[in-house]
Amino acid sequence: MSEVVLPALGESVTEGTVTRWLKKVGDTVEVDEPLVEVSTDKVDTEIPSPVAGVLQQILVQEDETIEVGAVLAIVGEGAASEAAPAPAAPVAEAPAAPAPVAETPAPAVPAEVQAPVAPAPTTQAPAPVATTPPPPPAPPVATESDDPNYVTPIVRKLASDMGVDLSTVRGTGIGGRIRKEDVVAAGSQPSTPTAPAAPAAPSSTQVSPLRGTSEPMSRLRKVLAERAVASMQQSAQLTTVVEVDVTAVAQLRDRVKADFLAKTGNKLSFMPFFTLAAAEALRSHPKINSTVEGENIVYHDGENISFAVDTERGLLTPVLRNTASMSISELAAQIADMAERTRNNQLKPDELSGGTFTVTNTGSRGALFDTPVVFLPQSAILGTGIVSKRPAVVSDASGNEAIAIRSMVYLALSYDHRIIDGADASRYLADVKQRLEAGAFEPNLGI
Repeated sequence: MSEVVLPALGESVTEGTVTRWLKKVGDTVEVDEPLVEVSTDKVDTEIPSPVAGVLQQILVQEDETIEVGAVLAIVGEGAASEAAPAPAAPVAEAPAAPAPVAETPAPAVPAEVQAPVAPAPTTQAPAPVATTPPPPPAPPVATESDDPNYVTPIVRKLASDMGVDLSTVRGTGIGGRIRKEDVVAAGSQPSTPTAPAAPAAPSSTQVSPLRGTSEPMSRLRKVLAERAVASMQQSAQLTTVVEVDVTAVAQLRDRVKADFLAKTGNKLSFMPFFTLAAAEALRSHPKINSTVEGENIVYHDGENISFAVDTERGLLTPVLRNTASMSISELAAQIADMAERTRNNQLKPDELSGGTFTVTNTGSRGALFDTPVVFLPQSAILGTGIVSKRPAVVSDASGNEAIAIRSMVYLALSYDHRIIDGADASRYLADVKQRLEAGAFEPNLGI
């Protein structure tokens, strides 16, 4: 028998909450095969099996919180058939003389799945299994995976993005549960209507499967909710917005994006430009990159930029270290890598801590701007809206004005008014605006 314990998931992580068991008692598991999903206040992750064998016991139920080092489950050696409920098997292994089966237990069957078995017949004739069935085995530990109607949020979002109707998908998971692979397979099949139908009116919205249902908050969502409320109650927050002409950046991006992709393997978006400009301006405006500790203001000696990543579990903010000294190519590579690992539950908890300022791309879904919430202990967060072309007034070198089509963006800075005044915020945004409108990022490309 081997114990599966909750490992250390980061220096600041002391406990975790079991969110979902991926295996049930009696299932066969391989080495490093995920057994259970665990949520902490930093990140959600999967805990793998340290050995191959059969899951004998589940010691921590879903929604229970345990400390690092606590035992989650027991995995034992043996084939899956030995651990599955099979009440007739002990009778066959018992001596021919009549004796209670309880005196010769099957050692591989865990206590959770054993069922009381009637004494063996007094004759050696085959047991009349068909006419006198044994009592049903006790049910294994119930999990969401046992319910064929249960669909994880990740699978629901994937189906929504691919336009797949979950009611038409046949699940291949445990108990018929629908997995991501099932949705991908269904979405890749070409549509073959059996008969021509009259054109239907286009639907403006897609009905969500969550409509009319309820579900408990995940541990991560609870933590985010608590931190958001605490930040709003313990700090005085307001937002200042400026409009920036990023036509020079857009033109530079169009010129180099093909070469950039060929040399770095990463697509060139506006995000690295915004992040670098924001980080560089922090060096001249340390109050924006500070923390309140009691009655003191602590000015950080580095620009560690958190950036927001939208995931099925909620908004997570991995951290880019010493961002002001990075190149555009380094920023693009780290942003792509950390965003991907964040969405796939592969991010280390320490990669989510230590941020001193946050950049959130609120324009990724088309928003002009919003008023992002500052999460303590940080004092400010910059929201970048969608870059869109629209008419704007421009001036030439002689001061002549004209209307031209320009690439424009709104930058919204939310900040803690306890230590940052509106003038401080405006000066910081003015420097970010000047850097972006100049568009002189060629020396910073790093290619």
